[in-house]
Amino acid sequence: MNLHPMEPVKPENRVDLLLKQMSMTGFQGRKLGESVAVWSQMIEEPGVSILAGLSGAMIPAGMQECLIALIENRFIDVLVSTGANIFHDICEHVGIRHYLGHHMADDQELFKQGIDRIYDVFAYEDQFRGVDAKIAEFAQGLGGFSGSSADFIRQLGIWLTKQYPLGKSVTATAARLNIPIFIPALCDSSIGIALVMARRDGYQIMIDQLADADQLTGYVEQAHKTGVIYIGGGVPKNFIQQTQVIASIHDHVCGGHDYAIQYTTDTPHYGGLSGCTFEEAVSWGKESCTCRKVQCFCDATIAIPFVTSALLGAGIHRSVHPWMESGGEQVS
Repeated sequence: MNLHPMEPVKPENRVDLLLKQMSMTGFQGRKLGESVAVWSQMIEEPGVSILAGLSGAMIPAGMQECLIALIENRFIDVLVSTGANIFHDICEHVGIRHYLGHHMADDQELFKQGIDRIYDVFAYEDQFRGVDAKIAEFAQGLGGFSGSSADFIRQLGIWLTKQYPLGKSVTATAARLNIPIFIPALCDSSIGIALVMARRDGYQIMIDQLADADQLTGYVEQAHKTGVIYIGGGVPKNFIQQTQVIASIHDHVCGGHDYAIQYTTDTPHYGGLSGCTFEEAVSWGKESCTCRKVQCFCDATIAIPFVTSALLGAGIHRSVHPWMESGGEQVS
């Protein structure tokens, strides 16, 4: 057996070089470094479509600019998110901020003051309700809607850009670059609350979640290879994972995702999907038997700034994927 010596980490002022060193160490520091190498390979290999799942309160926790950078640099091709993250992203775009709080605050007192708490982040409930009203107003302006969540969010992103040209968001950036954002559990968020408001005012709003599954699977079916990035787990993770199963049922034997990375604090031994290992996913055909995979058990608010900075610092460039060259048309 040929063994490679572990290399102690030396202080480094370049994040990409630091994480490269960390990939030769141990434990989760090593996994974090290895994830950069795998993500880099996804970016540099022609014909790989990269699908990212986003869960957890990443926007309130300050990850918005990192996510925008990943989209602007084409380091992901499709985003599948919780509705909450996109709602908070829209809040930031229209000037509604999240504030530094404390996890040991008196929550009864916060309630009296109209302050919502997300662990150690605070926000004002009345401001959130104001954004609910804006989204409902936008939906009403459509005069009714029926389509996938990606279709709806793209139109919302275009509207945001026109109405708030000085704002910045993942939603608006993705719309500008024709990167689809799917929200498979959209009704389980303040965006869903806003659309219920529009519906109760007499507007027919129908988010077709089956169209979501069909469209997302279509991207996988037409891809030469696929890579997946999971920031957290939850619904976005399984929604992307199941595309391989749907494709195989319809005689598109894609063979499972070819690359897979997850940043999570959930563990596999409780049986939940969020901590499920990629090895287990191989048994379902969701990851290929030869999949290059890394599971990093780390808080995503630590991992994402480091990994994004490392990818940018290394000067990695992405050639536009074929479906984007043709205008990124939705597939069915």
